[in-house]
Amino acid sequence: MYFQKTFDAIVATPVSVEEVVAGELLWGATRAMINATIVLVVIAVFGLITSPLFLLVPLIAFFGGLMFASMAMCFTAIAPNIDFFNYPTFLFLTPMFFLSGTFFPLTSLPSAAQGVAVTLLPLTHVVNVTRGIITGHVEPILNFSPEALLPLSVVWLVVVTLFFFVLCINLMKKRLTS
Repeated sequence: MYFQKTFDAIVATPVSVEEVVAGELLWGATRAMINATIVLVVIAVFGLITSPLFLLVPLIAFFGGLMFASMAMCFTAIAPNIDFFNYPTFLFLTPMFFLSGTFFPLTSLPSAAQGVAVTLLPLTHVVNVTRGIITGHVEPILNFSPEALLPLSVVWLVVVTLFFFVLCINLMKKRLTS
């Protein structure tokens, strides 16, 4: 953004800042959907899909990708230089992979860590919804029943995605116009 001035060049055309940022976010979401679809095909080839709802996975991947693209764009908007991008990766993304139920079940974590994962970590909700759609089974976390956790995760994803989408557009608008 700083060295190549790509966004500045696009904004110099009749395209608004909001459209440029929204296009970038939609491209990130589309990439997530494409990647998830490829992985879904591989999983299907091995016969690991047990629910007919697996066709919803690309849609969940799109919205999960939109949420993470919006969060990443927020970091881009506040990054003072290129070296700043190491912090979100090492302090946020890497621990999230281990604490969100991606590799290890959340029930193996202490209850306090489960609460943090369910409350704060966005990947936990994407994993819960995706796993629930593919296998038809969501493990109970804390005192949530699987039937209550799936809708809660969907609502959480929608709210957080909308929040970060609006926030990143405003932050990028401020950064690009100043």
